[in-house]
Parts: sequence; C-alpha cells; structure tokens
Amino acid sequence: MHRMLGAIAALALLTAPAPRATAQPQPPQYQVDPFWPKPLPNRWGIGQAAGVATDARDHVWVIHRPRTMTRDEAGAAQTPPLSECCIPAPSVVEFDPDGNVVQAWGGPGHHPSWPENEHGIYVDHRDRVWIAGNGNNDHVLLAFTRTGQFIRQIGLHRETGGSNDTQRLGRPADVEVDPETDEIYVADGYGNRRVIVFDSNTGAYKRHWGAYGERPPADDPLPAYRPGESAGTPARFFRNPVHCVRLARDGLLYVCDRANDRIQVFRKDGSFVREFVVAPDTLGSGSVWDMDFLPDRGQSVLFAADGSNNVMWMLERGGGALLGRFGRNGRNAGEFHWVHNMAVDSRGNIFTTEVDTGKRVQRFRLMGQFPR
Repeated sequence: MHRMLGAIAALALLTAPAPRATAQPQPPQYQVDPFWPKPLPNRWGIGQAAGVATDARDHVWVIHRPRTMTRDEAGAAQTPPLSECCIPAPSVVEFDPDGNVVQAWGGPGHHPSWPENEHGIYVDHRDRVWIAGNGNNDHVLLAFTRTGQFIRQIGLHRETGGSNDTQRLGRPADVEVDPETDEIYVADGYGNRRVIVFDSNTGAYKRHWGAYGERPPADDPLPAYRPGESAGTPARFFRNPVHCVRLARDGLLYVCDRANDRIQVFRKDGSFVREFVVAPDTLGSGSVWDMDFLPDRGQSVLFAADGSNNVMWMLERGGGALLGRFGRNGRNAGEFHWVHNMAVDSRGNIFTTEVDTGKRVQRFRLMGQFPR
C-alpha cells in the first residue's frame, strides 16, 4: 500500500507541455448523506447500479440492472411471492435533489435494442436521455425523451465491426454530448478500444481515435498490464474497457483508460494533450472507472472513481497532482463496493453508483465553498 501511495504522489505523467503554473486548489471536503435517496416507492428495489448522471435541474438519473436482483432480493416478484419486498424497479430512475423518485421507466422490452446489461446514462442539453449497455450483444446507444419515448439509435444491436468501423459500435460504456456542436463522444468501450464521435441529431459518423490520438491498432489480444509500464514505455493502446469520457468547459476531453490505470486528455479533434497515471500498482479491473469535475469556475478538481481500490481520488485538473481521497472498501455509508460511476451536480455534491453486490446509490455533500 505504501508503494502504491508513493507512486500516486508522483502522479502526473505529462507528455506534452504542462499548463501555466497556478495555485494548487485545496481539496474539497465531503460528507456522506446516509438518508439520500429516500426509500423507493411501490416496493421497488434496485440491482447493480451501473450509471448515474445529473441534469440542468440538478435531478439525478440512475440506470440499474433489474435482472441482477437475486430471487431473495426480488421476493415480492416471485410466484408465489416469497416476501413483502421487493419488485425490481424500472431500469431508469429519476430523483429530485432531495432524493424523492420523480419517475421511472425502461427495462427489458422497453425497446427492441434495450441493453442486455445496462451500463452508462447521460442527460444532454436538449433533455435527451442517452443509455448504453455492455452485454455481449449491446453495440448500440439509445436516446429517449425525459419520459422514456424513443428518439434515436446509434449502432446496430448484435453487430460490431472492430475499433476502426465507422458505423458500428463495440459494447459502448458511456457518452457525453457537446452542447456547442451537438457532437456525441462515445467511450467505445468493452469490445472496441477507442473514442468515437457522431452527430447526436443524425447519428452521422465524424471521427474516432485510440490512445495518444492514434489510429486504434488491430483488436488482437493484449499483453497483461504491468505496474510501472506507464512510467517506462507507456502502452500505445487503450485497454478494454474504455470506460468513460468527460468534456470540460475549456474543450478538453478526458478519457478513462481504466485497465491502464490512467486518464488521457485530448482536444475535441482527437489530438493528444497529456495523461495522468492514477494508482499505477492497481491490477485487475484498473483504477479509473469514471470521472467528473468540481463545478467551480475553472473546474479545478478532477474526481476519479476507483472501483478496484474503492476510493474517490481528487486530482488537480490541470496537472494531475493528488489533492486527496475519500472512501474505502466496505458496506457502511460512505464506503464503497465496486464504485462504478459518478456524477457531480451544480452545487458540487457527488453521486456514486455501485455494481457487483454493492447495488446502491450514495450522495456525498460538499462541505464548505468552492476553491477560489
């Protein structure tokens, strides 16, 4: 553990000129809210909580996997019922800022290409709700209205074509839409090893790239990740999964290269800017599962959810220096088991979701003011 923290302390591996030096922000302080969300109505329960997003109203959107509830957890849905509770909630649940359920919709049968294994969720500036899946046949993105009416599909269910196919996806993990251009950036994903960009209004292909902004190599089996390789000879490829994309206000795109224990930063055209290495001794599923920014003027802090070490890293966004951390592996409030996705609202509160047997949503309240 000491070796890991020593490596993290030297965190920023910059392969392009560093931004101008600025005062390092103080790490924000967070406190878990054990009473958020409120109890679900209708005897609902949730399975693996795969994705979370916040919208312009500071409403919180969660996508979960109803089919992962055990027979005991879904006791009220058995024939005959085994117990009073519970019934699987619809896959998409919208909460207001106080944690009350506003509405819920979706799930198997809601659309012919509904994911076999729900994954990411994102609400764009046009109030379109985008969802993704990482099941073996989940090679599509689906867009819905807030109330669940189908709008658009990108990709083809059950069809994939590799990391240089311009029409088909490969188990995409998550998306973000640029409000300035209406382009949708896709972390593609669990099957492919790239970022790909489409017109969010038409689905027309725009561009794609792999690690370092290069053309993705052939989708051949990869050698195992070795701790320290990023500091020596960095891998010139993304490893599966390419797990998230996050667009900052200044136009920089941050990409989760999860199993390579790193964040790569690009301009919108795919040109490489820099990379940050996070907890480089982490094996298995890697250290960078999702990201978001503190919503101060400069988005000075980058949060990275780490579902292997089950912590939330707080990094200085410009250079990647470690500012702090919170959380640990566990089942109590404020602890994590496979923290999978995260989102930040306009007030700086953090929302997290957990998969495997975690199966929950948590809110961490920002204590104090944004850095100045």
